[in-house]
Amino acid sequence: MLTEDAPAKVNLTLRVLGRRADGYHAIESLVAFARFGDRLMFERADALELDVRGPTACDAGGDADNLVVKASRALARQCPGLRLGRFVLTKRLPVAAGLGGGSADAAAALRLLARANRMASDDARLMKAARHTGADVPVCLVPRARSMAGIGDRLSRPIALPTLPAVLVNPGVALATKDVFARLGRPRLQAGPRNGLSQKVPTDRPALFAYLADHGNDLEAAAAALAPAVPRVLRALSRMPGCRLARMSGSGATCFGLFESSRAATAAARALTEAHPRWWVKATMLQ
Repeated sequence: MLTEDAPAKVNLTLRVLGRRADGYHAIESLVAFARFGDRLMFERADALELDVRGPTACDAGGDADNLVVKASRALARQCPGLRLGRFVLTKRLPVAAGLGGGSADAAAALRLLARANRMASDDARLMKAARHTGADVPVCLVPRARSMAGIGDRLSRPIALPTLPAVLVNPGVALATKDVFARLGRPRLQAGPRNGLSQKVPTDRPALFAYLADHGNDLEAAAAALAPAVPRVLRALSRMPGCRLARMSGSGATCFGLFESSRAATAAARALTEAHPRWWVKATMLQ
């Protein structure tokens, strides 16, 4: 079987510019990826199949809703004669959590199908299938830190961020992205060109933390209104020794803390798990 990791996507920043005429929201975001996520395996078979297992498999929904299946079918439409097969997805990330788990799974499926069908990793049909699958799938196709804009369809080149020790925390609350955006209530986007990728992101640690302090997550307050557990998680993270920044990722409810060292992050994860045994807590590195 071929195997691909599907790392968690973390929105270090997220600005919502407004609602487009088609109902989608235009955003600007700096995205990094964790050294932890789901895992996807693939073997050739006569038909497209998906077997979901793992700690959070029961929350992943049916095959018809799974983005692995959707991405596979999108690529098959682009590539007549594409050989499909059986996927085995090990779900380790919480679902509807602001970590792009489903998008990361879909991107991993596209990478696996490319390998199995001897497609080049930069084949334009992969990105086209990613865009047809979901707004966050393109940025997950090559999981490296970068800026994203539009509805996630405009991507910068990879950014060489310093490795960031982090703790991810989900309080066991699922938040639907559409509900959080509806609560935010951004007005219609004004006409005019907005690229969102021109601002340079600093790559040395002190300047990066200053940049992050000035660029927050516009969805945080809306998510907190729907899920009061979000501010509780942020307070708990910010009180941990060595925490430099605590923020919500994406539309939540997962929050992250950036720490001075991996030792501080590991100690914080241990303390948070002991204090809140119902929370999903993971120490990792973002890059």
